[in-house]
Amino acid sequence: MKLYDLSQPLNQEAPFWPLYPPFEVKFIKRKAEHGVNAQYIMTSNHMGTHLDAPLHFVTNGKTIDQIPLTWLYGPGIIVDVSEVGDLGIYTKEIVEKNAREAGGVKDGDILILFTGWSRYAWYQKPKPAGTADEERYIHMHPGPTRPFCDYLLEKKIHIWGVDAVSTDHPMNLPIGRFLPRVSTKVRAAAVKKFGEENLAKLFPDEDYQLTHNILFPKDCIHIENLGGQIEEVLGKKKAVRTTIGCFPWLFKGGEAAFARTVAFVE
Repeated sequence: MKLYDLSQPLNQEAPFWPLYPPFEVKFIKRKAEHGVNAQYIMTSNHMGTHLDAPLHFVTNGKTIDQIPLTWLYGPGIIVDVSEVGDLGIYTKEIVEKNAREAGGVKDGDILILFTGWSRYAWYQKPKPAGTADEERYIHMHPGPTRPFCDYLLEKKIHIWGVDAVSTDHPMNLPIGRFLPRVSTKVRAAAVKKFGEENLAKLFPDEDYQLTHNILFPKDCIHIENLGGQIEEVLGKKKAVRTTIGCFPWLFKGGEAAFARTVAFVE
């Protein structure tokens, strides 16, 4: 068996969710002075590879420590949906078509979607030789609409994840709706892609933060900012069936937690 790390690295250079505080780290002891090196960190939960618990969007919802271990490790599938591109919409039909190569999505799977956006993540090689592009990563990632949420519930999926900053489409987030400076640019790109007349149909007001508000009350939660060796697992395939583990720290009362996510490939 070979293990593939699907996690992004995390330190003070990692971008943080808009309007949230950044990751801060400093040494509070040094070996030369104190005989030991020790660090102190202060951070929000919603950056780097992390798992959201239902409590993030559901008052009195499950906390990280209450998520069953059986949800966090088991059979799953990684599916390439990168064809949808900037501000693209991935759908049940795209996932089902691409997953067919690996036997399809099964009820109760851990579902990982490769959008291609991990290529633009902060830890990649910088331009011009590399692909890192923080603005594209945060502003232009793909996402779903309401029918895809219905599909996840039909498949009895408890945990799914994406290699993007959010499972929600930017037009269902502050990024496309009201974030200063950014939302005007993102909305203009969405108008160009979908047409002004279609925006309200695709992204109605009630679908704000759709994947969080619709799915979390049903105990369907997600991992955001995946990446790492995800392309290596896929190779040239559109889908790979494997065993997947998502390992957050046992955060009592936590509404989210950093999570090492691993593909166990035979």
